Amino acid sequence: MDSFLHRFREFQKTLFFDFFCFLWVGAFTFLSFAPFYLSHLVWIAPFGLFWITHKYSGRYWRLVGYGFLFGVFFYAIAFHWIHHMAMVFGNFPWPLAFIILLLAGVLFGAKFPIFLVSYSFLSRRAGKHSVWVAGVCGMAADMIGYQLFPWYWGNLAAGNIILAQTVEITGVYGLSFLVFVVSYTLFETNLLHLPEILRSKDKRSHFIKFWTLPFALLLLFVIVGSTLYLKWKNVTPTKTLEVLVVQPDAPMSIRDERGRSPREVIEDLMGRMDKMVENAVQRAGKNPDLIILPEAGIPYFSANRELLKIKMGDRIYWPRFDSLMVSFANRYKATVFFNEIDAAYKTKSSGREYLRYFNNNVVYDPNGVRRQAYQKQYLVMFGETMPFEFMYDLSPQTGRFDPGESFDLLHYYSDIPKENPPTVLPVTWEKTEGLDAEFVRNYYSPTHTELKDEGIFLPLICYEVIVPEFVRKFKDSGNPQFIANLTNDKWYGTTTESDQHFELGRLRAIEWRRWLVRSTNSGISGYVDHLGNFIEGKSTSLMKAETSWQQIQVIDSPPGFYILYGNLIPWIMIVLTGIYYGNLLLRNKKSEA
Repeated sequence: MDSFLHRFREFQKTLFFDFFCFLWVGAFTFLSFAPFYLSHLVWIAPFGLFWITHKYSGRYWRLVGYGFLFGVFFYAIAFHWIHHMAMVFGNFPWPLAFIILLLAGVLFGAKFPIFLVSYSFLSRRAGKHSVWVAGVCGMAADMIGYQLFPWYWGNLAAGNIILAQTVEITGVYGLSFLVFVVSYTLFETNLLHLPEILRSKDKRSHFIKFWTLPFALLLLFVIVGSTLYLKWKNVTPTKTLEVLVVQPDAPMSIRDERGRSPREVIEDLMGRMDKMVENAVQRAGKNPDLIILPEAGIPYFSANRELLKIKMGDRIYWPRFDSLMVSFANRYKATVFFNEIDAAYKTKSSGREYLRYFNNNVVYDPNGVRRQAYQKQYLVMFGETMPFEFMYDLSPQTGRFDPGESFDLLHYYSDIPKENPPTVLPVTWEKTEGLDAEFVRNYYSPTHTELKDEGIFLPLICYEVIVPEFVRKFKDSGNPQFIANLTNDKWYGTTTESDQHFELGRLRAIEWRRWLVRSTNSGISGYVDHLGNFIEGKSTSLMKAETSWQQIQVIDSPPGFYILYGNLIPWIMIVLTGIYYGNLLLRNKKSEA
């Protein structure tokens, strides 16, 4: 054992050891996360960061550079799907897509240099490394570092369902703090010497003192998590909703490889969706309360008839798209929630240069009447927008979307059935040829019923679901009954992105204590209950056209601590740490004077 430790210390002096540290962090964070869910590995994943800060303590420029290298290795391993996206979405050649992947690690891996520099600086000022410093610096780096695809160390620990419950109070950053506290304790303890520690009274005493705070903190998280889990496990729902999710596997481009025209491609898609919904309803033997279609389920088109009033509106608005949504609503007497492209003028001027496009979610009530809409606000850079105008020429497939501004929750409806409802032949996709939506709506008018406003829900598009601070902003609009996330992950192929995306969004269900419905174009679609559990057997496959039916529960409860107060606890911890170390700096300066 002593021989191994001696060789390891010699290895630490080499440059190869530095690269070993980069690989260590990248590999173990990747394995701790979806789709592997080896969350126990998160406790050792930060070791590479600790080794580097100890080796280069006080050499801040070296730590900054190495921090960005940690980001590059992490992205290259854990977010390797960026390379696939750059080739498919951006149409970049393989070498350039690889450079984009590495640049993403530099541009969006700031949490690593932030941690290395702050941890080294505060440790040196305190005259020693400490458990508290490691925890606060890890948590602060998570909070401050800008990310294109936000992930947090706490997400890796949240694979443990008991620990995950605590995000209701502390948010995901509280778990980040716990990760670094426990990880640093394990790192400094050097469990290889545990037999020797247990034999020596002095070493045993030091070991107990060193573990007091981490053990107490871990025990606190377990107790709080267990209490919350039991509390919410036994809650009685106020009602249930029958939800049908449609995953159409729509093409990324309507330019077909088999030589079909764009019209043939999109009509084949719409006909397939019609049959999918019809077959799902027949199998269930009942109508759903909600039919939920994904982002880009009908790509590049809109069902908003108002677009005909503006230039290019006839190229975006498609009557048969609108007609099919109206038919779905009336045929199955369900609220239909779907995604489209919307457009509006930025000013009163009608000049084309003032025309703006939006990624839009829409609600149609069971009578097929268009109700509310939500415009996506958290736009994905390099996908829906570019930071500089010249970059659109480099990636012509990138959208030119503007962010919406409203945080209004959307309403959903149920019908109040008539005693002897008339029946009409269904307007299927094939029958919508040459029919506009208003004709279809009038055709179904004999079946129209009075409607009941059933309540409100939280609509999110794509990556919005993985940003906790953003989702909190909806709290001022009311208390939603469930969360619906419409997304399109097809740009990432069969990589791990969709698993990671789903996992990152899972914590919103715990923060809000609401069920989460995820509808994707090509997978993975599924459901998360208010405890943060994936509903087993209800997740769809990747790159397949499928439907999924689930009875979700509506939980009636007031907003929890995190929804009301956000990152209050993490910020208090950071401020108190700043005050302590600021005072320590002043005392050191006075003593030196």
